[in-house]
Amino acid sequence: MARRVFITAAEVSGDKHAAQLIRSLRQLDPEIIVEGFGGPEMAAAGAIIHRETVSKAAMGLRGALRAFEIRDALKWTRNYFAEHRPDLQIGVDSPSMNFHFASVARERGIPVLQYVAPQLWAWAPWRMKKVRQRVDRLACVLPFEEQYFKEHGVNAVFVGHPLFDELPADRKARAPHTQPLVNPVVGILPGSRKSEADKNLPRQLDVARRIFLAIPGATFLIPTTAATDGIVRSIVNDANAKHPQPALPIEIERDRFDQMVPRCDLCITVSGTATLHVATFGVPMIVVYRIGPIQWNLGARWLVRTRTFALVNLLAKRLPGRSESGNAVPEFVPWYGSNEPVANIAIDLLQNPDKLNAQRTRLAELVASLDKPGASLRTARMALDMINNGMPAEAIPATG
Repeated sequence: MARRVFITAAEVSGDKHAAQLIRSLRQLDPEIIVEGFGGPEMAAAGAIIHRETVSKAAMGLRGALRAFEIRDALKWTRNYFAEHRPDLQIGVDSPSMNFHFASVARERGIPVLQYVAPQLWAWAPWRMKKVRQRVDRLACVLPFEEQYFKEHGVNAVFVGHPLFDELPADRKARAPHTQPLVNPVVGILPGSRKSEADKNLPRQLDVARRIFLAIPGATFLIPTTAATDGIVRSIVNDANAKHPQPALPIEIERDRFDQMVPRCDLCITVSGTATLHVATFGVPMIVVYRIGPIQWNLGARWLVRTRTFALVNLLAKRLPGRSESGNAVPEFVPWYGSNEPVANIAIDLLQNPDKLNAQRTRLAELVASLDKPGASLRTARMALDMINNGMPAEAIPATG
């Protein structure tokens, strides 16, 4: 009888990571049946998608409102598992959603693998009990996470970051600059969620306008996703209507991140996995994330344990021999108040090639420490091991 795996993903990045995992599962077991909740990437990899859960991904209040949709999906899943019990349930990233499905699986005695660990080391450490209760094995994608979770009683294994399985094989970093940039190309990355783009893009466009006034030869690229393409184009049109002179030279393309970012001399990117993605192309960046002062001071600042938020900065500080002080890239998280400081730093970087090159060097060092493809295949082996009750997770080979 063919083995069955049920995978749940809630975001564009999770959909991509899950798709690579599905391909690896089918490589190891061509007869395996993969189904679940996700998006077009999972479907293209051969999964049966019962519900599309990627295009509406959200955070904060909008994410809380989405709980009503998830509640209905959980009810469906309970009934489905009763009649079509999978051999394994895998949650990919998005713990706020996937832990609910993990609980449903555990109710039915179905083993649970969480792929991409929740960042409890940065926020909400009190949720560790929930991880222990609902997850049988945890596939960590950051090198320091394995020890952290093991020290808290979680069966965790570092598998590598799936981003390095998804990157173009022929990617190359841009050559260093020797002169101030007269015609710089600036990437505007507002995030893969509609809610992220809605919050961040208007302020990013204001930064872009300030750059353009200082460097008239500047042009701007905005890669979008299926979830953000409509809202991005609407916000850009509104901004151009509000400020018709001068019109910003902006190019917008959907699903072209890997093609557009390498063309950039600098990116203004929201915090998240995108920062590491940009770093893999050797492109300098400024990291931002819009959080209002009331929301930040009443809640978020008391929940977040770290005062560094950008993933590339968190990782850079953990490189061997690296001091805990100082960031690899400038970050504005939370981002509220004037946009001028972000614009000033961007203009300064574009006019000082030595500063751009220094950031490239730091990012190259970081990427070199993580660039170990094979995370998807290692996680697939872990998944099949859980189904077969074979070798322990710790014995899974560390190479692809």
